[in-house]
Amino acid sequence: MAAKQDLVVYGIRIREDANGNVCLDDIHRLAERPKNREPSEWRRLPSTKTLIEALVRRAGKSRSDRNLTIETAAYYNRAARGTFAHPILATAYAGYLSPDLEIEIRAVYLRYRAGDATLADDILQRASPAANRWAATRALGRAARHDYTRTLDRHGVEGIGYALCTNAIYTQILDGKAQQLKDRRGVKPGENLRDAMTTAELAYVMAAEALATDRIEGEARWGNQDCEQATRKSARNIREAIERDKKDRFVPKMGISRSRD
Repeated sequence: MAAKQDLVVYGIRIREDANGNVCLDDIHRLAERPKNREPSEWRRLPSTKTLIEALVRRAGKSRSDRNLTIETAAYYNRAARGTFAHPILATAYAGYLSPDLEIEIRAVYLRYRAGDATLADDILQRASPAANRWAATRALGRAARHDYTRTLDRHGVEGIGYALCTNAIYTQILDGKAQQLKDRRGVKPGENLRDAMTTAELAYVMAAEALATDRIEGEARWGNQDCEQATRKSARNIREAIERDKKDRFVPKMGISRSRD
């Protein structure tokens, strides 16, 4: 299955919550923030309330949206600082702002939900070389992460063991556990720490996970503690290689160069 990509329209990232609800504030920003058309204003309209009621009635007959209520169909998320709404309501809000915007969001959203990998490629064609390098590394890292977690699963890792193994990598490579790194970098709840990493950091973490995958399988490690120890050793080897390279780098002084080995 193709990896899920961020929903991006005209270069603006449209956030989703854990239940797939879409951030209306991001759509408002996409429309260049027209006055008196904020999500809060739209939610107070009688037509919006009627639409929400109709959606909830329909959801009662749907297996996937059975738990949808008036309160959850469109709500303000204090932690994310935005109003989130069911995708049907989000496209209706886009149409309230601009018919052209509604069509564009509908088209992009359908590709997004289908996991269309070419959507990311379309976006990256308009991005800088640095952004392309970051996205490519992020995608490769996502594949390495998938292989790593599947290996942990096959080797008896359970519950908190996944977090322990992940933190074994982060503490060795980035000098902190996941939550510590999120706090340092201002990563908000629900956001992915790896989206706040540099291209080099993503590469180092990816290498550590790939090496740990091979070690766990090669040494037939089993269970939370055993796999954490194997992961920590692999990550430490990557960190030591990074530090050796830093010490061994050629630094010209006073315009005088010397040959490299």
